[in-house]
Amino acid sequence: MSAGGEHLKNEGTKRQVVVAGATAGLISRFCIAPLDVVKIRLQLQIHSLSDPTSHSTVNGPVYKGTLSTMRAIVRQEGITGLWKGNIPAEMMYVCYGALQFTAYRSTTQALEELSPYRLPQSVESFVSGAVAGGAATAATYPLDLLRTRFAAQGPEQIYKSLRTSVVDIARHEGPIGFFRGCSAAVAQIVPYMGLFFTAYEGLRPTLAHLDSLPFGTGDAAAGVVASVLAKTGVFPLDLVRKRLQVQGPTRTRYVHRNIPEYNGVIRSIASIFRAQGVRGLYRGLTVSLFKAAPASAVTMWTYERALKLIQDMEIEALD
Repeated sequence: MSAGGEHLKNEGTKRQVVVAGATAGLISRFCIAPLDVVKIRLQLQIHSLSDPTSHSTVNGPVYKGTLSTMRAIVRQEGITGLWKGNIPAEMMYVCYGALQFTAYRSTTQALEELSPYRLPQSVESFVSGAVAGGAATAATYPLDLLRTRFAAQGPEQIYKSLRTSVVDIARHEGPIGFFRGCSAAVAQIVPYMGLFFTAYEGLRPTLAHLDSLPFGTGDAAAGVVASVLAKTGVFPLDLVRKRLQVQGPTRTRYVHRNIPEYNGVIRSIASIFRAQGVRGLYRGLTVSLFKAAPASAVTMWTYERALKLIQDMEIEALD
């Protein structure tokens, strides 16, 4: 995606976009995996950090802050604990990246065909981002659920491998078990990706021409700002999604043993709000922003560079 409105939306063939999107997802996921594990652990922690008396009844670790949580995981589970769930997550990010950018490209091109009744560019970006995010999320959701469950495991192994986890969930929870919290995920990702691409498309043309940003990092800077704005707006739905993903017969066996039983997005939000107030709905926001910002920066920077590299290689091959 290059600077400059309409030209941006026409860049790359479908195959080029798929390869570049998958590459961006793969690299981005590996870089932010430890922050993702920390975010999930904090989102699943329900007791109040500000009330020491609430810790006495907790059966499981008490995490406080990003760095201390990382240290606690490394101390209790080893360095590999920071990459728990990375295999299904890598599979998800590769598929998600390819589907997201392909859907975004296809939707924007379809919207361009509405001429002379085209929508404003910001609206086109929002609609394209929302469609791309919703489609990619729904298609890759089982991998997202598996990623969360592996990341939520403490020293006790609930699932020994990706294969056994799939067999176990299918046997004890049925097909619906792979889609716990999917409605919250789609409800979150549609406005998130809409806001993200709207902000990204609006910011990138300006930031791309700033001489003070080295190595063409205007793409990365635009991705960071867009991600922070979008993530903050929809974070409560992300938290509810994680709580719903660990429901089922294994709910009391994760690193946090006291995860309440939740059922439904609206009821879950109401329950968390009653028990913990507004702060409870934003538990883990700080590390989520720390994760989302570099993830979006790496994703967009890698996507732009991978797409250009693929195009240059194909041009050289034709010469």
